[in-house]
Amino acid sequence: MCEFFVKADPIQYEQRSRTVRMHGVLTSIRLENMVWDLLAEMAEDESCTTNALIAQFHDEILAHRGEVPNFASFLRVTCMRYMRRRMMALERQQAESRTPALQVAASEALTTPLQGTGTDGPAMPRPLFSPVVSPIRAR
Repeated sequence: MCEFFVKADPIQYEQRSRTVRMHGVLTSIRLENMVWDLLAEMAEDESCTTNALIAQFHDEILAHRGEVPNFASFLRVTCMRYMRRRMMALERQQAESRTPALQVAASEALTTPLQGTGTDGPAMPRPLFSPVVSPIRAR
């Protein structure tokens, strides 16, 4: 497992400082390149710029908490939560797309006639289970 992480491109975890203007005040934020990339992706999803998204996060956490003690860490955790939410949504989507196929397959299995019944009438549904009765011997 560690090999997957160890072989990550060092550029992804290299830090880069960017200057962000929030309410007319320039602020420098130092984050890993991968975090900046995720913030840019989030901003695109929200149809705004990365700087506008960061300013919005700052305003919202300030309104919610009253202070912003470690904004860079907040942005890192926000990116991780964004990725987790996307992963969970994808898993739900995949599960939902498989469910109808399984239901159709189960329905077909229940209505497919048994082979070798020798009947010319309508197809008989398959039994849900085939009980096996074994005689009990008295010893």
